[in-house]
Amino acid sequence: MRQQSLYGRAVGLLARREHSAYELKQKLAKLDVTEDEVEQVIEQLQQAGLQSDIRFAENYVRYRSQRGQGPLRIKQELNERGVTSEITDDQINQLDIDWYELAHNVRCKRFGEANPDDFKERAKQQRFLQYRGFSHDHINESLNRHDEK
Repeated sequence: MRQQSLYGRAVGLLARREHSAYELKQKLAKLDVTEDEVEQVIEQLQQAGLQSDIRFAENYVRYRSQRGQGPLRIKQELNERGVTSEITDDQINQLDIDWYELAHNVRCKRFGEANPDDFKERAKQQRFLQYRGFSHDHINESLNRHDEK
C-alpha cells in the first residue's frame, strides 16, 4: 500500500472520531503495510496537528464523565487505548469535573435521593459506584450525603 493511501486512510479514521496513536496503529497495522510505514504516517499526522493523544484524552474524559463514569474507570480505559498516565491524570485534573457531585448524581439517578437504610442496600450501591469507576472517597461521600434543601 502506498504511503499516501495509508495517510488518507488514517485521515479518514480521524475524520470520523478522535483516535489515540495506539488505536490508530492497531487499525492501520491490519492493512498490508510495515510497522515503519505506520509509524511515519502517525508522526506526520501528529506534526500536522491531526492526531493528538492529549486532545483524544480530553474528549474521552469529558464524554465518559457525562455518561456517569468515574475517574478510575476512565483512567483504565485510556490506559487500554495507549494514552500515558501523565496525559490521563492531567486531563482528569484539568477538566472542571466535581467527581463527588457526579458520583452523587449517578447514585441518585439509579437509586433515588434517599440514603440506603440497611447494609445490603448500601453494599449494592457501593458495588454499582465502584463498577462505574468512582473511588472509595467518592462513594462514601455519596452514600453519607445529606442534602439540605
